[in-house]
This record gives sequence, structure tokens and C-alpha cells, in this order.
Amino acid sequence: MNKEKVDVDLLIETSWEVCNKIGGIYTVLSTKAKTLQKLYKDKNIFIGPDVWTAETPSPFFTETRTPLDKWRKQAELPYGITVRTGRWEIPGRPLVVLVKFDPMYAMNDDLYGEMWKRFRVDSLHAYGDYGEAAAFSHAAALVIEDICRFNGLDKKIIAHFDEWTTGMGLLHVKATLPTVATIFTTHATSIGRSICGNGKPLYDYLKGYNGDQMARELNMEAKHSLEKAAAHNADCFTTVSEITAIECEQLLEIRPAVVTPNGFEANFVPSKTNFESCRDEARCRLMSVASALTGKEYADDTFILATSGRCEYRNKGLDLFLDSISRLKDTKLDRDILAFILVPAWVKEPRTDLVNALEMNQTEALSDRVITHWVNNPDQDMVLNSIHRLGFTNDNDSKVDVIYVPCYLNGNDGIFNTDYYSLLIGMDATVFPSYYEPWGYTPLESVAFGVPTVTTSLSGFGQWILSSSSPIFAKSGVSVIARGDSNYNEVADKISAAVASLDNSTAPQLTAISKAARKTASKAAWTYFIEYYIEAFDIALNNAATRN
Repeated sequence: MNKEKVDVDLLIETSWEVCNKIGGIYTVLSTKAKTLQKLYKDKNIFIGPDVWTAETPSPFFTETRTPLDKWRKQAELPYGITVRTGRWEIPGRPLVVLVKFDPMYAMNDDLYGEMWKRFRVDSLHAYGDYGEAAAFSHAAALVIEDICRFNGLDKKIIAHFDEWTTGMGLLHVKATLPTVATIFTTHATSIGRSICGNGKPLYDYLKGYNGDQMARELNMEAKHSLEKAAAHNADCFTTVSEITAIECEQLLEIRPAVVTPNGFEANFVPSKTNFESCRDEARCRLMSVASALTGKEYADDTFILATSGRCEYRNKGLDLFLDSISRLKDTKLDRDILAFILVPAWVKEPRTDLVNALEMNQTEALSDRVITHWVNNPDQDMVLNSIHRLGFTNDNDSKVDVIYVPCYLNGNDGIFNTDYYSLLIGMDATVFPSYYEPWGYTPLESVAFGVPTVTTSLSGFGQWILSSSSPIFAKSGVSVIARGDSNYNEVADKISAAVASLDNSTAPQLTAISKAARKTASKAAWTYFIEYYIEAFDIALNNAATRN
């Protein structure tokens, strides 16, 4: 870390994913926490939603005695808001306030009116999760207000809000606590994601898009309006990559003050002494499930490949992954390929016939031998339909098999019963050919485990590799393939060739590539990337001081 630490009395960060593992933002916060604790021991407080019950408690939160106890005993929270305080059970064990925000739903209409008057946030066409986000972030802001008044408003306090879901909270703090410095981080613009998700070309026509106009066209007015207001009113607006900064400048009409790339911690990677045994165990589990499903025996040197992430068929490049792997069927390969798609969908249940086959060590192929868990909407599931359309049969004659795992790998899915990282270590390569990817934790996680990865120039991580390293396996463990709006087939060919090159590599070559991958991951440690956040803290505090 090169940048000198900024003096802060309280650093409060609010996100829907605090102690609530949903997506990449959880990884950002949970891996960043250890470094923040080193810098601001127990001055760093995370605020998240209390969506848990006694029957389904958060596996990440422990309610215990903390320095927050004095505040909590005298807290004066309105509207029936309640809180629990404790520790987030991650490296660094930071302070956490979980907020029960259910009473705030009744206040949403008044909140919407206030935000229109103060900041021109247009909530008229709100739908879906907008009301939930408003209720939570409003309650979180009231908690922040009470904490700040308890500690004294003359202190150096930063309130950091992540994603549009917390925008209402930032605006409330801006209106009621003018001495508190605010930071707003968008991890992906809501309208940019929507443009891509609706099949529109984002990059060739970006300079021609107007965010407000597109929000009206795509029925995204409320979220876009809130996100734009939060970005413009924050004391410091940040995003996670240069590619998203350009998107913000066009669609939100403001350039982020700082780009804060997402770091990673090696805590999740087994030690050298345990690494090979963990890898062997993962490969055994992956091939056992594949064998029970297909009725085939897989050789020990089978090349195991995977993609993973959120279930966004086009944005995450799941379409491109499948088309690329399909091309491998006509490629000369040294080893058979077993490709896993680890993407949660509308899962119904683990397949009982697969569970029985695993328990009984059966060797007969099951019906529909490409999927491990039944989904509720098989006729509408785009991944499953594409697997069938492309002719993946996983029969005895196939050299390239594809297996779809449409569930969260949280340790109790009913088939693998282990977490994602415990399977990732068993891969020979990963592919993340994203079309819309503001950062891209999945390829970074992959190289942290020494697993070479393929990504595209449209991901923030891919752009970082292009700017800081050499985008080839031998140098960085990463192959970055240039992707645009009009070169889909070319990219599919290049991904297929990249995977084939790994499949045909010698053991010493693969060892060197794995070493290069781990070296790349070490450069993305939070000890290096935290300096960008420190810069954001400095900007926010200075702007708040100037305002006051």
C-alpha cells in the first residue's frame, strides 16, 4: 500500500449483501474487511439487512458483545426499527449492525415524495425490489443518523453506500447529516445492465445512448433516477473499473472521481501443504457426480473446465461459453473435456435418481444426463435448452461433455454438498466470456487458486490484465480475448482454441501457467487495491469539509 492512511473516526458501509451472500458485492465487502480492520480497527462498521429468523439464522453473523453496545443501549430508533449488533464471521471479524426494516414499508410513499422534492428521484413507476431497497436503505440511514449523533457530529465520519439499492439511504444522510461525508459506489449501472439484458448493443452505440431516455424505454426510470441522484449527490462517486466509469459518464452523466478495483484475499485458498489433497478431493467429487449422471468412467487426467456466476445468459457470456465448447467437438484433443456450468437458476430440487446413483455407485446412465438438479422451468431455461440444441449428449462416444449445475454451491445443495471454492480448486481451466462485466470476480478467484482462465476485454478484470500484465497464459495465467458487439463467432473460435491449447499442454507447461496465475492474483490483493479507497475517503472528507 503506497497511499498514506486517511484519518477517520467512523467508517460506516451499507449494503444489501452484508452478512447476506448473494453475489459479487458480498465478495468485495467480505474480502476487503480484513484490510480495513488493519487500518481502522473497529472504526469500520458494516450495516446490512436483518432478513434472518431463528429457524434460518445467518451463517455469517454472530450476535455478541462489541464496542457498539453503548450506542445500542441508548439507541432511539423511530418507526419500530430494531437492530442486532455483533461480528461478521469473516477474516477481520468487523463490526456489524443488522437492521430489521419491515416497519419502513409503510413510510415508502412519504419517502418517495420527499426524495422527489429534494433530489428529483422519480419513484412513480417503481416495481419489484425497489420498495424493499428503499425501506432497507431508509432504515439503515436512520441507524447511521443515530450512531453519528451518539458519537458526535464533529467527528470525521464517512457513510459509504453500495449500489442503487442503498441510494435512498445516501440521500437521506445527505439531507439530514451535512457534516457526514458520503461515498456512493456503483458496481454496475442499472440501466447499462438492462440495455445488455434486453439484447441491445451497448458498446458500439454507447455514445449515442441517453440514460434517461433508455430508462423510460426499458421501464427502468425509478432505479436509474435513484442511482443517478445518488451518484451526483455523493461527496465521492466511485465505480469498480474504467470500462464502467466510461459507462457512468455517458448514462449517469457524471464521471466517477475514483476507480476502485475489486481486490481479493488469499484466505480462501488452501495452504501449500493441503493444496494438492484439496485439489484431488475436488476432482474426485466432480468426476464422481459426472460418472453417476452419464454412466461413463472418466480418466484421471480428464480436462475439467467450468464457468460460473450470476444467471444472466447473455451478459455473463453463457451463450458464448456453450458455443465455444461445442466447437471443441471437432477439435483434436489430447484429453477428454468435462465442462461444468455452475450457475444458479430456478432450481426445484436435487435429482433423487442422481443421489441414489451416487450412494449405490451405479454405472448406468440416467435420463437427461446433462443436469444435476431439476429446475422449475425446463422449457424456458436458456442454458438447458442450449445444451440440448447444441447436441451435447454425454454418451459413450462424446469427447466433450457438459454438465449443468443450476444451484448455489453453498455446501448443502444435495448433490455436491460442498462450496464453490472447494470445487474450483479441482478445475484445469475456467472460461468467463462476459458481455457485461463491470469487474469480474470469477476469473480473479480462478487465478487465485492457480487455475488459468479465459475472459474478455469487456470485463473490468480483463481490462486490468491488459493494462498491468500480458494477456496470455504463459505470462499471467489469463487469456483476454477482445470482444465487441459484432465479433461473436470470432470470439467463440478464439475461446475454443485457447481451451484446446491448455488441453494439449504438457504437465510442466501447465505448472508454469498455474504459477503465473497465482502471481497475477497476488497483484490484486487488497493490500494494493485499498489505496484507491483511501483516495476516495480523502476526497469525500475534503468535499464534506468544504461544504460545511
